[in-house]
Amino acid sequence: MKKIQVLLLLSAISVVLIQCKKETVSKDALPQDKVVSQEQKKEKLDATEDSLKALQIKYTSLIFPKEKKDSVMAEFTNKYSKEEQYTILALNRLDHQNRWRADTLMVPDKFDHTLMLYTPFPKKMETLEKVNKLVVFSYPIQAYAVYQNGELLKWGPTSMGKKAEQTKRGLMFVNWKKELAISTVDSEWKLPYNVNIHNTLGIGWHQYDLPGFPASHSCLRLLMNDAKWMYNFADTWILNDGGATVKANGTAVIVFGDYKWGGKKPWKMLSENSAANGISVEDLNAVIEPHVSKMIEEQEKRERVMQSSEKSSDENLTAA
Repeated sequence: MKKIQVLLLLSAISVVLIQCKKETVSKDALPQDKVVSQEQKKEKLDATEDSLKALQIKYTSLIFPKEKKDSVMAEFTNKYSKEEQYTILALNRLDHQNRWRADTLMVPDKFDHTLMLYTPFPKKMETLEKVNKLVVFSYPIQAYAVYQNGELLKWGPTSMGKKAEQTKRGLMFVNWKKELAISTVDSEWKLPYNVNIHNTLGIGWHQYDLPGFPASHSCLRLLMNDAKWMYNFADTWILNDGGATVKANGTAVIVFGDYKWGGKKPWKMLSENSAANGISVEDLNAVIEPHVSKMIEEQEKRERVMQSSEKSSDENLTAA
């Protein structure tokens, strides 16, 4: 009897030891794709929460019939504050002076002057974690986005090149910038906060009319507040002595996609589908991934040039 009890006791201890061993298996012993850190879990939850918030925004259509356009616009002006009007017009790719062009406005049920609540771009892009700065411009949704190490800092409306003079697609880099530039197309066109991204073609972003569709001569038009913010954000190229050659490029910029000329604008479908003009992580990855290595290469080159310049300045100060 005692033998049986001893055997049962040993068996129970063995089971406990095996269970403990199972529970104390280290993360390192598990396949790497099965290990999910608390930070990764939080990122996934945050991304899901952001998506849900965006989907919770409801839009209604404010229609401007031709025969009553003035009265509906008067109602719009009286009903909404200036800040709310700014938000509504921006979501419809319009500025204040072009509000008369509206035939239908998408109006959100919640207001956020930063526009971040309505972002059509992903709030986090893991592909860009090693890229310090990137600005993307989407032709299909006529909007731009600013990323810093994969985090969305800002987005807003734009008006890109019209059908006959479309903006060049692909990866480019900021060259130079000027607080007030004069257009090479017409000397009467003043371009506040101009940031050049293609020197030979004369393409840049700056403040100018937003009429609700692509209307520029290949440049990237912005609202005044956005143009000023983007001007301060962008890093320019670094030139060799004399300015003949480029030592390092400025902030990376990607222009992508095709606009549906004559088709219904994606943002005009928000009342039917609150994600109508949204860009998924997968779709944006397809645009960005082919350029990541080049962006990092140029970024590292810039860092080396800046470090070398700082070292030379320190040596000159010491010598003096």
